[in-house]
Amino acid sequence: MNFEYSDNGKAWLERVRAFMEQHIYPNEARYEAEAHEGDRWKVLPVIEELKPLAKKAGLWNMFLNICDHDTGEWKGPGLTNLEYAPLAEEMGRVGWSSEIFNCSAPDTGNMEVLRTYGTEAQKAKWLRPLMDGTIRSAFLMTEPGVASSDATNIETSIVRDGNEYVINGRKWWSSGAGDPRCAINIVMGKTDPNAPRHSQQSQILVPMDAPGVTKLRALKVFGYDDAPHGHFEMLLENVRVPLENIILGEGRGFEIAQGRLGPGRIHHCMRSIGAAESALEKMCKRLKSRVAFGRPVSDQGVWHERIADARIAIEQARLLTLKAAYMMDTVGNKAAAREIAMIKVIVPNMSTMVIDMAIQAHGGGGVCQDFGLASSYAGQRTLRIADGPDEVHRAAIAKGELRRYN
Repeated sequence: MNFEYSDNGKAWLERVRAFMEQHIYPNEARYEAEAHEGDRWKVLPVIEELKPLAKKAGLWNMFLNICDHDTGEWKGPGLTNLEYAPLAEEMGRVGWSSEIFNCSAPDTGNMEVLRTYGTEAQKAKWLRPLMDGTIRSAFLMTEPGVASSDATNIETSIVRDGNEYVINGRKWWSSGAGDPRCAINIVMGKTDPNAPRHSQQSQILVPMDAPGVTKLRALKVFGYDDAPHGHFEMLLENVRVPLENIILGEGRGFEIAQGRLGPGRIHHCMRSIGAAESALEKMCKRLKSRVAFGRPVSDQGVWHERIADARIAIEQARLLTLKAAYMMDTVGNKAAAREIAMIKVIVPNMSTMVIDMAIQAHGGGGVCQDFGLASSYAGQRTLRIADGPDEVHRAAIAKGELRRYN
């Protein structure tokens, strides 16, 4: 077994780290100032200024990994999942930085869907501007009226009417819909409720400006609106789109959903590990800089235990995530399903634990806006739901384990 990143991976990581040091970390305060100034739902100047620099440096669309569809004008930089993983971790140290490299969700998953399953016309119309970073997108799946952890519960209807599909439903947690550049939604709904359970759903392209698409309200995550990205509750009322907007064909929605789940989980998990590393760094610096009861807080034994537990947990989570990435590269997503499910559970649980420790180390400062820990905790805790609930992943892992003894 080789626990070293490849030479190619190391070179890319060095380039991303250098860019982060030169352009991202010095602009963290500016980003916060712009995000909280005036209208919440706007394009931030700092983002638009830095994106061309990343593009010029060749640090663009790095998530588009090597695969059967990595060809022609849809080709990425040629990284494996294992090589991209540490880059995602580095970006995870600053939550908004992935957009600078055109590597932020849900655009990454939507681009993968279009590159893998889209027609040439769909790619030309929507994938091209997404890859260029000129528009953004949203993915509409979860619904307020049903337990969406079971995707077969989805009630949004997609009904064929002549040369069009008519879409009706209510969605929420439509991440990215708040961005004024969000031009296209990928919507999951039912085309045939009488078909076999996993053939009822389809995915379809719905432009944000289509008549009948309404953004009802911005949803808050533990009080944070996550603007200008945001998460919205949306209403689809008699929305009409042409037949050619269906992706892959009717009844293929589950297949598409499973196809997008693998690489995206590596991205999410490694970004979460980056967030945990950042929290541990802040914790150690804070502990060494504060004195309580006549000695540095870092000298107190309880914090030695917490620091050690944090480091152990981060290393465990990283190793399992890298194993999952390695398996996806070598034996495929299906064979790596168990490992993918395991990292979905272990990583956000680990990151919330480490960030919680860092909050405790900062005292009152930890729960305010000054250190970024409160918002980071909110985001990481949400991943235990947004990436599918822990309970679903644990059930899949347990069933697989029990099958070995049939």
